[in-house]
Amino acid sequence: MPESASSPLVECVANFSEGRDLAAINAIANAIAAVPGVTVLDQTSDPDHHRSVITFVGPPEAIGEAAVRAVGEAVARIDLTTHSGVHPRIGAADVVPFVPLRAITLVECAWLAQSVGAEIWNRFQVPVFLYEAAAQFAHRRNLADVRRAGNRSPFPLPDFGNAEPHPTAGAVAVGARKILIAWNVFLNEPNLEAAKEIANRIRHANGGLACVKALGLFLAERNQAQVSMNLTDFEITPPHIVLEAITRIGAELGVTVATSELIGLIPQAALNADVDLKIEHFTPDRILENRLPT
Repeated sequence: MPESASSPLVECVANFSEGRDLAAINAIANAIAAVPGVTVLDQTSDPDHHRSVITFVGPPEAIGEAAVRAVGEAVARIDLTTHSGVHPRIGAADVVPFVPLRAITLVECAWLAQSVGAEIWNRFQVPVFLYEAAAQFAHRRNLADVRRAGNRSPFPLPDFGNAEPHPTAGAVAVGARKILIAWNVFLNEPNLEAAKEIANRIRHANGGLACVKALGLFLAERNQAQVSMNLTDFEITPPHIVLEAITRIGAELGVTVATSELIGLIPQAALNADVDLKIEHFTPDRILENRLPT
């Protein structure tokens, strides 16, 4: 649906713990698209991560309802008791972040996240943790900290719900944040230890690159090691700087970069015309601005 250039536009980049069952993934995407005013921009799945990321945009009220319906579909279709995947998770609908794109502030997106979190608990009895700008407590701002707490026993008291996970759907982290780039770099070798060492050295929390979260993983489907990353502020640390660091550290460890993959979309400003990020299957449709409703 066309939007006025002055009307609020919010992006949601929701992560679901299902990367293999196409019918379930499509059902979640269809639940989102069925909300008037909401547009699904991208759908990316990975069988090794056993995870799908669905990117959609719309005005605040509509995108909030779409997110709630998506969580409900995930609760109905995903059973964490039989789930296995290399990516850490706390729930069937794992992460639901809201991102301000136009004529809306991060604070307003945080209010939206809080409203959506309450509705998720009310409708589906899935406990909700608020994170990033929506967090009610400093120790819950960082998503990694929320995940660690949500996977511990005893289960912590959530922001909405009871202090026990849903029996099959776990919990969900709902938040508000700036644009994030989810980006994975593949090594030419199946060297998990090298991938872990690279991730350890570039990770912001370990004194590495600012605004970079990273994990070293092994993907059996590809027989390759991967440095899996979230770049939480590409204006501070853009992708080409990260690739340069991975290449340099990899050379010290005797491994090389093969290709990379983008999960979801990337803003135009994050691309450097002079640096090939080696993104597989990259087309102009993967640029966020090219996909937004006009």
